[in-house]
Amino acid sequence: MKCSKCHRDAILFQRYSGLHLCEQHFNRDFEAKAKRAIREHRWIRPGDTVAVALSGGKDSSAVLFFLHRLLGERRDVRLMAITVDEGISGYRDPNQAREIAENMGVPWVTATFVDEYRITLDEIVKRRGTRLSCSYCGVLRRALMNRIAREHGVTKFAYGFNLDDEAQSVLMNALRGDADRLTRPMREVEGMVPRIKPFMYIPEREVALYAFLHVEGFDLAGCPYAGDALRGDVRGILDDYTYRHPATKYSLVNLGEALREPERVTGEGLRVCERCGEPCGRICRTCQVLDEVRRGA
Repeated sequence: MKCSKCHRDAILFQRYSGLHLCEQHFNRDFEAKAKRAIREHRWIRPGDTVAVALSGGKDSSAVLFFLHRLLGERRDVRLMAITVDEGISGYRDPNQAREIAENMGVPWVTATFVDEYRITLDEIVKRRGTRLSCSYCGVLRRALMNRIAREHGVTKFAYGFNLDDEAQSVLMNALRGDADRLTRPMREVEGMVPRIKPFMYIPEREVALYAFLHVEGFDLAGCPYAGDALRGDVRGILDDYTYRHPATKYSLVNLGEALREPERVTGEGLRVCERCGEPCGRICRTCQVLDEVRRGA
């Protein structure tokens, strides 16, 4: 097929737009969407230090490349990358992430579960099983990321979350009946580095294509403990339904954003944990996870 815009050979068909795009017009379309997300949310401002949560996978590698292209020539914004090693044997060598960052000339720092918590995710799974491994890992990783980011003066934390991730999360929260997560407003909290998601309006397959076109050495392996049955079910449901109704994922993401508008929500916000001093909800989930893990020793 030929590109709908210039009649070069197309590399992608967008079902939701009806367009066939060549490499040049795909890149333009992709980056325009990411720039629009940043502009509409006012995510990056002069004086910011933006850190990419770089796992070494396709999404985070792609967002690092995009932000380096966008911000590389600016002197009023600093870009860096942070990698957390959870301690999963045979999964994602942090050196891959380091090489990706270094090839772009982006400063890179790393931290590990074993240094921060004196335990690896492998050990957590051995003690507690795999049922809550993703939940435990997510809580501990986010807390460690946030602390390292603060230590390096980071003002914005960029994640590679894509349209599929965001739509799945909205639908999962709806299926769980989790009104709190559906309506929790996105607002800055002291001690918590704000997160930005430049790819939140871009489908996963397009993020993967962008990564293949621009980044070498990223990892495609999935986490051996990624056993969230609900997310897997939701992914299948959404992909099947979106094939027949191409705008579905965009509709879910827009719904999630509308429900999180601050004026719609009242109630208790985040507070500071009395034990560890980190920002948290009613109960510090990081301290709670560590207590559960250590009791199982």
